[in-house]
Amino acid sequence: MSDELVGDVAAAPPPTPPRDEPSSEEQASSWLRRVATGGFGVTVLSFVLAFVIGAVLIAAVDEDVDDAASYFFSRPGDLFSAAWDAIWSAYSALFRGSVINFEAYTVADALKPLAGTMAQASPLIVAALAVAVAFRAGLFNIGAQGQVTVGATVAAYIGFTYHLPAVVHLPLALAGGIAAGAVWGGIAGLLKARTGAHEVIVTIMLNYVATYLLAWLLTTTAFQVPGSNEPKSPAVDDSAQLPPLFGDRYDVTWGFVVALLGAVVVWWLMSRSRLGFQLRAVGSNPRASRTAGISVPRMTTYVMLISGALAGLAGAVQLLGTSKALTDGVAGSIGFDAITVALLGRSRPLGIVFAGLLYGGLTRGGQFMEVATGTPIDIVLVLQALVVLFIAAPGLVRGVFRLPEPRLVEKSAA
Repeated sequence: MSDELVGDVAAAPPPTPPRDEPSSEEQASSWLRRVATGGFGVTVLSFVLAFVIGAVLIAAVDEDVDDAASYFFSRPGDLFSAAWDAIWSAYSALFRGSVINFEAYTVADALKPLAGTMAQASPLIVAALAVAVAFRAGLFNIGAQGQVTVGATVAAYIGFTYHLPAVVHLPLALAGGIAAGAVWGGIAGLLKARTGAHEVIVTIMLNYVATYLLAWLLTTTAFQVPGSNEPKSPAVDDSAQLPPLFGDRYDVTWGFVVALLGAVVVWWLMSRSRLGFQLRAVGSNPRASRTAGISVPRMTTYVMLISGALAGLAGAVQLLGTSKALTDGVAGSIGFDAITVALLGRSRPLGIVFAGLLYGGLTRGGQFMEVATGTPIDIVLVLQALVVLFIAAPGLVRGVFRLPEPRLVEKSAA
């Protein structure tokens, strides 16, 4: 017996030496590698790459650069100088038109571009939250455009038809937009749940229905200014308008606060509530969710109701805060741009807020850039498209900057 015990002790492997704890420098280096190769790093590098390509396009369409290129071999420095001047003037104008105009005479005037960016971003953020909620539940709500349209339509009708105190009128108009968007999104959700109709096809068709419904309504006397045949509704009452956030000097209204509150509500819903857990579970694995007792059809209907309600709120914010009157182009491209913003924000509320501000800044700054420098605003559209392209293809960005895959970084850090 003693011999067996001696043999077991002799055969036991030697104890593993304690592993040295990484130093603070090693921990910082590992964190930087994870940030650079993860989602945040790829997003930042996507913008860098898009702006580099945009700089090339700006130089290519500039007349001074074209003139300098005609005698490049005699004085090559002129070409590079003209290209730098064109790029610098365009991007500085983009910044001055979207963030701070450092050429303004007063601080109040210098901050006007930032207020304009916030105003431009307000409906975008809310609509992007609508798209993101559907994304997280495994659905593609491409019908946010139609939901924004019907939300703006109902909010406008309540705003110019009824004459109520502001404490009642404004919440009622916002609630009308929310309800209209929820109904429009709920139609797609119900059809998906009951018949299996694909939500992309249904929501695209509903976009057309909403567009032509609005066009028809603007030809009726109920939605036209008395004595006018112009397809434009009366302006909503002052009591139904979103008041300015920082005074009449700035464009931004309390719609921006509504957008931030919407982001908080969506964060709580998707991260802290039971319903949000069920929606995410259905989006991750519908079959496993069904096995766990979650009703997939019910969750499909719920998520489209919620998504539509948020998109309808976006339409109400746009109408009551910016447009003030209903036209056939009141929704602009908010619903479609919201898809881009949701992708940029990776369907997370905080990311969507920053992505909406960035997208709104590019739009406002692009308008100023075109006026100040003559650079076509189409350059901004190209920048936005390139950013989405690179974010959708992170492998391409990692290949350009020679970044390792996140899995390799984690293994090396371990």
